[in-house]
Amino acid sequence: MIVYNVTIKIDLNINDVWVQFMKEEHIPQVLATGCFTGHKFYRIVEADQTDGITYAVQYFANSMSDYFTYQNEHATALQQQVKDLFPDKFIAFRTVLKEV
Repeated sequence: MIVYNVTIKIDLNINDVWVQFMKEEHIPQVLATGCFTGHKFYRIVEADQTDGITYAVQYFANSMSDYFTYQNEHATALQQQVKDLFPDKFIAFRTVLKEV
C-alpha cells in the first residue's frame, strides 16, 4: 500500500471554513479521481498551535502507478483550487510512504 500524506498548517481565522471545504469538497474530489482507495483526515494534537492548526490527510493507493497517475493528471489543478480559495492562509508539505 502507498500512502500519500499531506500535512497542512492552516490559519486559525479560517480553520472551520477550511475543514468544511476539505470534508465536503476537496477530499471527495481527490477520491473521485479513482487513484486512491480511501483516506484518513487527522488533526495533529502535539503541534504548536499559536499561529495555526496542523492537519494530516492520508490518501491510500494500491500502487505507485496509481499515485503517479494522480500526480500527473490531477494534482496540479486540485492543489491550485486550494491555493486560489485560501491564498497565503496555509503551508503544506507532502510525503509518500510505503507500507513495510
